[in-house]
Amino acid sequence: MANPVEQFQIEPLVPLHIGGVNVSFTNSALLMVVSVTLVTAFLTLSVRGRALVPGRWQSMAEVFYEFVGNMIRDNVGSEGRKFFPFIFSLFMFVLFGNLLGLVPYSFTYTSHIIVNFGLALTVFIGVTIIGFMRHGTHYLRMFFPHGAPILTAPILIPIELISYLSRPFSLAVRLFANMTVGHIMLKVMGGFVVALGVLGVLPFAFLSAITVLEFGIALLQAYVFTILCCIYLNDAIHMH
Repeated sequence: MANPVEQFQIEPLVPLHIGGVNVSFTNSALLMVVSVTLVTAFLTLSVRGRALVPGRWQSMAEVFYEFVGNMIRDNVGSEGRKFFPFIFSLFMFVLFGNLLGLVPYSFTYTSHIIVNFGLALTVFIGVTIIGFMRHGTHYLRMFFPHGAPILTAPILIPIELISYLSRPFSLAVRLFANMTVGHIMLKVMGGFVVALGVLGVLPFAFLSAITVLEFGIALLQAYVFTILCCIYLNDAIHMH
């Protein structure tokens, strides 16, 4: 049975070193380019006709648009509209990365914590800058809840600070863990199907069920990642 962890190995496709730093073009980078290309093509081609009665592809694009728009409106408010392009791009990038990873012999870049951490850190730095630009030093009140007794400051401030700084780590680990575990399960069950031959009917049934579940998880994790970013953005704009 093949090693179920081999599917997460990053392989250089175009080896390149600059100043002793490895900047090779890898299978992970290739799938990111494919993902961005597919998202761009999907959105461009689906709305190119701008039909009054939308077809199948235009309807799908509008569903994604409305879904993210409602997410921002419900969790950030009207002031979150200006951030729609970034939030929408983030959602589509994570979603297509999750879905492309389900294609046989493909690669799931969202199963690598460094990719997820890069996205999460970008969000974290962005909302922190927005918070200070909007509220100035008053944004530091985030670390001491309004109405709390001043005597509790030595306890509450470190707790709130640690909670705030852990946001990019929790975002990255959550997506990484769900994508990694799901793909390992698929690989293990697939190995049983091949190894058992004709007797692999039962494992194949489980494999089919897990595959359907993984499609649901791919959608759910893109939603969770994006909605948490919206919640963090809401904290930066309105504070708590």
